[in-house]
Amino acid sequence: MPDSAMWMNASHEAGPVLPVVPEDVHGTRRVVLFGPPGSGKTTAAAALGRRLGPPVLRLAPRPQDARVPCAGLLELALALPALPAARELAAALDEAAGRPGFPDGAGRALRLRRQTAALLRDAPPMTLVVDNAQWLDPASAAVLSWALRLTPDLPVIAAERTPRPQTGGHWCGEDTRAVRIPPLTTSQAAALLSPYRLAPREVTCIHARSGGNPALALALADASRPLPDRDGEGESALPPTARRLVGEWLDEVPARVQELLTLAALDDRPDLELLGRLAGPAAEVLLAQAEAAGLLDAGQPDGTVRFTASAIGTELVARLPGHARRLLHARLAEASRDSVRRDRHTALAADAADPRSALHAARAAVRARQRGDHALAAELSLLAAQRTPHDDGDLFTERALAAVRDAAHYGDLPRGRAAARLVLGHDTTPDQRVDALVALIDASGQYLHGADELFADALHAAAGRPDLTARLLIRKSIWANVNEGDPQRACDLAGRATALAESAGDMTTTAMALTMQARLQRILGHPDAETTLSRALSLPHTASTPANGTPQHLAARHALFDDRPEEARTALLPLLVEAERAGDAEATVDILRSLAEAELRAGRCARALDHAHRAQALTDKTSLSPAPACYTSALVEGAARRTDLALVHARRGVDTARQEDNKVFLSRNLFALGHLLLATGRPKEALEALEEVRDLEGFQQVRDPSVLRWHPELAETLVVLGHLGKAQSLLDDARRTAIDLGRHTVLPPLERTQALLDAARGDYDTAARRLTDAADHLRPLPLERGRTLLALSHTERRGRRRASARIAAQSAADLFTAHQAHPWAESAAHTLRRLEAVPAGSDTRPPLTSAEQRCAELAASGASNRDIATTLTVSVKTVEATLTRVYRKLGLHSRFQLAHAVTPARE
Repeated sequence: MPDSAMWMNASHEAGPVLPVVPEDVHGTRRVVLFGPPGSGKTTAAAALGRRLGPPVLRLAPRPQDARVPCAGLLELALALPALPAARELAAALDEAAGRPGFPDGAGRALRLRRQTAALLRDAPPMTLVVDNAQWLDPASAAVLSWALRLTPDLPVIAAERTPRPQTGGHWCGEDTRAVRIPPLTTSQAAALLSPYRLAPREVTCIHARSGGNPALALALADASRPLPDRDGEGESALPPTARRLVGEWLDEVPARVQELLTLAALDDRPDLELLGRLAGPAAEVLLAQAEAAGLLDAGQPDGTVRFTASAIGTELVARLPGHARRLLHARLAEASRDSVRRDRHTALAADAADPRSALHAARAAVRARQRGDHALAAELSLLAAQRTPHDDGDLFTERALAAVRDAAHYGDLPRGRAAARLVLGHDTTPDQRVDALVALIDASGQYLHGADELFADALHAAAGRPDLTARLLIRKSIWANVNEGDPQRACDLAGRATALAESAGDMTTTAMALTMQARLQRILGHPDAETTLSRALSLPHTASTPANGTPQHLAARHALFDDRPEEARTALLPLLVEAERAGDAEATVDILRSLAEAELRAGRCARALDHAHRAQALTDKTSLSPAPACYTSALVEGAARRTDLALVHARRGVDTARQEDNKVFLSRNLFALGHLLLATGRPKEALEALEEVRDLEGFQQVRDPSVLRWHPELAETLVVLGHLGKAQSLLDDARRTAIDLGRHTVLPPLERTQALLDAARGDYDTAARRLTDAADHLRPLPLERGRTLLALSHTERRGRRRASARIAAQSAADLFTAHQAHPWAESAAHTLRRLEAVPAGSDTRPPLTSAEQRCAELAASGASNRDIATTLTVSVKTVEATLTRVYRKLGLHSRFQLAHAVTPARE
C-alpha cells in the first residue's frame, strides 16, 4: 500500500485531521516533505497541492519501480495521454526500451530530456506531486532534474521516506525546501481516532506508543482486541500491522544502529553515558543516524534518550529470543553505574527459575522505593513476586502484595492487575485478598466505572469481617459519588462504613470513613459536616492512610471553600511530603492541585503555576485520569498565564470526564471552560457550558454554593446576554442558600454580579456602592478583589465618572501586575489606556453610526459574524468591515475588550 494511505483514508472518516505544514511553505514552488513510514506525507502532499491551486498530477512509484529505468517518466507520459508531447515521450520510451545501453546512450538521453521538458511546458497549469519519491528510479530522477530547471514556474511536491533529503542536489531543483512532517499532537491523535470511540487514557496511551505517527496510531487502534500485557512486564505486543510499520521504520537504519537501539530498549532509563560505554566511540555516530531517522530523541536535558514512539522499543525487545535477551541484560548489568538498575539487569539476565534473581529484584525494588523511583519499584517488585517460588507461601504473598501496592501508588494498572492475579490465585487469607483488591481499586483512580465485578469479588472475600467490609464500602462510596453522581447514596455508604469500622475497633478505617462522610455532608449542605470532620480529626493519624484520604486534607479543602487559603496551605505542605515519600501518585496529584488552588486564591500565581504544572506532568506520565489535573491547570493558566492554553486544558478535561462518566470533574471542567469563555468575550459559548454545570450540580444534589462557585459566573453571563430576570432569580436563590448554610464568603462574588445587573438596569450609583463594598470584603483574595475593581471601573465609565473609573482600573492593574496574573493585568491595562486616552470630562472619540452601534452591541453579546449578518440582513463581509471601523473608532483590538466597552444587545 502507498506510504500513509491508512492515514489518508482515516483522515476523511474522522474529519479535517491533517499534518501541520509550516505556513510559509505555501509560497514555495518546490517542496520535499519527508519523514518515516506512516507519518502522513501523502496526506500532507495532497493538502499542500490543493492549497497551491492548480490541479494536481500525482505520480506514485512503487518499490519495484526503483529498479526499472525510466519507469517514472513512463508514468508521467501515461498520466497526460491527451498531450502530443506525452504521446511522443511514451513512444520514445517504447522504442528505446529494447535497445542495448538504454537509457545511458547520449543521443537517447538527450532526446528523453528534450521530450520531458516539452511535455512539462505543454502541460496545462498543474502541481506535480511525486509520492513515494524514494522509489523514483535514478534515470527518471536525472531527466526530471534537467527538465524542471527549464520549467521553474511548475510547482513540485515530493513526498519522500528519508531521514533528511539533500535539497542542494535534489532532482526537484536547487531552491527546493525540505520539510519534516511533524508528529500528531495529542488532540490531533484524538480527532484521528475518534471513530474508534476510545477512552481518553487509551488515546493518550496510543499517542505515546505511536509517537504521533498517524498510520501507527491507526494500526494500534485498529487491533481487533487488546493483546495480553505479558503479565504486566510492560507494553503489550504490537499487532501485525503495527509491527510491519515499525519494521519498515527500523529498516531505514543499519543493523549496528538497531543493535544499539535494542540495548536502549532493554534499559528502563537509557542515557548517553551508558550507551557510550556499550558501543564505544561509534555510539555518537550510531545515535545520530537513529535520530536522523526519527527513531530516537537524544536531546533530553538530563542526558537520557527516548524513543520517539515507545512501540519502537517494544518491537525491538519482542524480536529477541529469550536467551539473547538475557545475554544483553548481562551486558547492561556490567555497563550500568546505577546499583538499582544493575540489580534489575542482573535479575533479568538470570533464569526465571533462579530464586536469587527474585532476591535481586526485591532488594532493588526497596531501594527504588526509598529514593522515590516508583515506576521502577513497580516493575521490580512485580518481577520479584513472579520469580519467587510459590511453595514459599508467606514470602510469595508478601512480595505479590508489595507489587500490588507499588503499582497502585504509581497508577500502573497493568502491573497492578498482574500482581493482584498472583495474590488471588494463591492460597491467601481474606485480609490479603482484600488488601490486593482494595489496592487494585485504588490504582484505578477515577476509572472506577465498570468495577462491579471487582467490588463483588472483594465483598465476597470480606464476608463476615466488618473491618474489611468497611474498607470496601468507602471505595463504593467514592464510586457512587464520582461515577453515579449520587452523593446522598455515597454518604449513606460512608456512614455504614463508619459504623462497621467502629464496631471492629479499626480506628484507621473509621477515620477514613468519617472523612468521606464529612466530604459528602459538606456537598449536600448537611449541618453535621464539621462535627463529622472533627470526629475524624480527633482519631490517630496513621501512615497507612493515603494522604489525600486523611481528615487533614479534607480540612484543608474546607479551608479553601471558606476562603482561608493560608490555613489550607499550611495544612497541605506536610501532606505533600507524606504523599511523595509514599510514592502515591494520585495522592500527590490531589495535594498539588489543592496547593495550586490555595496559592491562586492567595494571589501567588507563580507558585500556583508550579504546583499545577507538577500535577499535570505527574498525571500525564502515569495512568491517572487527566480530568482533575486539567481542571486545575485550566483555572491556574487562565488566571496566571495564557487563556488559550487554559482553554485547551479545560476542553481536554471535559472530553475526558465525559468519556469516563466522571460527573464530579465534568462539572468542574465545564465550570472552568465557562469561566474562561466569559473572560475572553464569548458569553454565548460560556452560557452553554455553565448551564450544563447548573444541571449537573442539580442532578448531583450539590447544595453548598462554596464547593464550586458557578453561580456568579452563570449570573454574569446571563447579564451580559441580557437575560436579566433569569440572572436575578439565580442570584436570589444562591444568596438565600449561602446565608442559610452560613457560607458568607460566597456573598461578595454574588454582590459583584448583582452590581453588574444593577448597572445593566441603569442604576450605576447602586452598582458602584455594591462593588466598592465587595472589593473591601475581598482584600484577602487579591485576584477576586482585582476582578471586582475592574468591574467597578467599567461601571463608573458607563456612569460617566471617568476619574473614578481610572482610579479603579489603576488599582486593578496594580493588583494583577503585582500578583503576576498576566491575562487579567493585560485586560486592566487596556481599560486604563482607553480611559487615559480621553481627557476628563470629554469624549473625543468619533461617534459610532447607528449601524455600527447595533453591530457592536450584537458582537459584545457574543453573536458570531454570521449571526450578526443574519440579524441585520447584511453580508458577513459587511459585518467584518463594520466591526473593523468600530474597533478603530473605539481603540479596541478584540471582542473581549468590546464586551467591556459596549453595552451588549439584549435578546
